[in-house]
Amino acid sequence: MDAITYKTISLNSKTAEKNWVLVDATDMVVGRLSSEVAKIIRGKHKPGYTPHVDCGDNVIIINAEKVRFTGNKMEEKEYVHHTGYPGGQRFASPKDWMRKNPALILENSIRGMLPKNRLGRELFRNLHVYVGAEHPHTAQKPKQITIS
Repeated sequence: MDAITYKTISLNSKTAEKNWVLVDATDMVVGRLSSEVAKIIRGKHKPGYTPHVDCGDNVIIINAEKVRFTGNKMEEKEYVHHTGYPGGQRFASPKDWMRKNPALILENSIRGMLPKNRLGRELFRNLHVYVGAEHPHTAQKPKQITIS
């Protein structure tokens, strides 16, 4: 019998092709930008996506201070963390984080959209967020993409 057979291709760390991507965050909504960047870091935009392998691209985000929130989230949203001591729960708003380090907002948002295991921790290393338009990765020749 003459039949065409197809084999499922499963990538591994040696066969995965990783590129560098540049994203300008100017006037982008935090959650919408984060979900698209998380897909790129994970590799879900590639036809050879393999769930248990780091097959995504390295992402550089510039102008992190120019992101925006919809609605009243800039004042009403709360980031909660605990110091580890009794009564050590601390609250902060995005406005506070914007004053301290605007890159933390995007990093925190994208980290929450990645897997919560050792693969997720490894994938997070492929994200580079910078305040301002300058970045030290020009040697990697990142391809600029627009996220709508």
